[in-house]
Amino acid sequence: MGMRKWVGGAVLGVALAGCGMLPRQQASWIDAAMAVQLAAAAGPGRGVDGVFALNVRRTGEDNGRLFLGSQPDYRDPRNLSVALDPQARLALAGQLQADPKTVLKDKPILVRGTARMVRIDFTDAQGQPSGKYYYQTHVRVSDAAQIQLR
Repeated sequence: MGMRKWVGGAVLGVALAGCGMLPRQQASWIDAAMAVQLAAAAGPGRGVDGVFALNVRRTGEDNGRLFLGSQPDYRDPRNLSVALDPQARLALAGQLQADPKTVLKDKPILVRGTARMVRIDFTDAQGQPSGKYYYQTHVRVSDAAQIQLR
């Protein structure tokens, strides 16, 4: 009888201790830092679906895409980049009545999509891959409805 009480008390203690580690309120979004960690854990070629929250600290353009970054330096491993396809940028500009590149700078946003590790190849002066690379974490946006101001 004493052993049964001890085991029951141990199980209850473990269960209650575990409850203390649960978040008090489940957020409906994933912050940028956690998105980067989850995408890294998933590995290249995979990703994590969700709604991601970030403050746009940097904007940039490349190959017709607009990039919104969570860090001032897009090469920072902690950076979450939101990559807007040209048609999504145009649609979002219509909704915002201005270019998202200027309107969203320094603003908190939510973006729905998949955070994935994307391989970025360094190139030489002729534009050929050098064999060196690193990874960035991107959420691709093909529809303006994927983004909203927080």
